[in-house]
Amino acid sequence: MGRGGQPKDRQDGPERKCIVTGEVQPKNGLLRFAVGPDNQIFPDLMEKLPGRGIWVSADRAALEKATSKGLFARAARQPVTVPDDLVQQIEDLLAKRVVDLISLARKGGGAVSGYEKVKDWLSKEVALILVQASDGSERGKSKLSTPHYGHFIGWLTADELGRAFGRQTTIHAALGAGGLAQRVVEDAARLKGLRVLDGDAVHRKGK
Repeated sequence: MGRGGQPKDRQDGPERKCIVTGEVQPKNGLLRFAVGPDNQIFPDLMEKLPGRGIWVSADRAALEKATSKGLFARAARQPVTVPDDLVQQIEDLLAKRVVDLISLARKGGGAVSGYEKVKDWLSKEVALILVQASDGSERGKSKLSTPHYGHFIGWLTADELGRAFGRQTTIHAALGAGGLAQRVVEDAARLKGLRVLDGDAVHRKGK
């Protein structure tokens, strides 16, 4: 898979309809929302909040259209309140989820950081996912290649990736196959929809 590649959709998984595009697609490419008791729209990334779910494609343009065109109220069939910073809330929540998952993988021995360790995992074909900071040196990052049939994540900042490894900053990381790998790939793909514009990762410094 190339650096810009998305994970393969789980075609045998449950599907939902996006309220913006009208397209039916696998849930892992969508974001779920729920209406709270005060009629406020809440992001439900864990997909556990009660009530009928409202689904939107994991894409910044789709989310902005849903918030600006009153599509949440139409889907809920009632007046609702949409936070002004809803899109930013979702981006922050997704980034935290990906960082936390990578951190859990690290604690279980399923992730490493640092150029030499990552290079070693790649050469031994241990790595399934190559993760590189969006604001790292392009020259340095180009020396490592995405694993064959693997995945690339390049839209976390060095600060965010550093938090996953208990460091101030991290540029290179790799994850092996394991229980958390698919979850990292899927949540990172949804985050990509909010952060990557025209093929380039939008730098999020200081977050």
